[in-house]
Amino acid sequence: MIIVHHLENSRSQRVLWLLEEYGLEYEIRHYRRDPKTMLAPPELRAVHPLGKSPVIEDDSIRVAETGAIFECLAETYDKGRLMPPRGTPEARAVTYWLHYAEGSAMTPLLLKLIFSRMPDNAGALVRPLVRGVAKKAMDSFVDPRVKEHVDYWDASLDATGWFAGATMTLADLMMSFPLETAAARGGAGERTNIRDFLKRIHERPAYKTALERGGPYAYAG
Repeated sequence: MIIVHHLENSRSQRVLWLLEEYGLEYEIRHYRRDPKTMLAPPELRAVHPLGKSPVIEDDSIRVAETGAIFECLAETYDKGRLMPPRGTPEARAVTYWLHYAEGSAMTPLLLKLIFSRMPDNAGALVRPLVRGVAKKAMDSFVDPRVKEHVDYWDASLDATGWFAGATMTLADLMMSFPLETAAARGGAGERTNIRDFLKRIHERPAYKTALERGGPYAYAG
């Protein structure tokens, strides 16, 4: 039985979705964020030294990091459903997007989250100063970087509506979180290709079932 260590409102929702697309049986161990810090609970450190989610266990194998989990599950269970044949342009594109989604794509989105929360976490006396610093950073650096990536995603979806070929692949499941996050915080949902992509994935039965089983997830609007 596959076990998923799942943190609410997190990237691990994609793992539940992938397992549903594969039609696999799995058990979820739920973890809730600290309501003040929004950080993962200390119980996750018993699973992973950094206290991170997602982590899966499949028999004696324990794997962390979403991209690594996707590759591990695909090796055993994909059977040509969401991973194109090795050596094809589509397969190389999937590999690219699996790495890009957690590397280049998430960096400006995390910066946007950090700077947007800075004023609320500052003391009352310095809050106006912190708000000004945060706004300057957002206007001059963070928001332009987010826009660059949103432009890139929108253009990448233009040909087929998917990220790695003519049909849905692992790349689309992996890229769902950056797009959902940017739609919630960065205006990406106003782009036609991105809006249509999110609508398509949100209508998939496997996506809906994963939401029902996973619990709170703020980005499936």
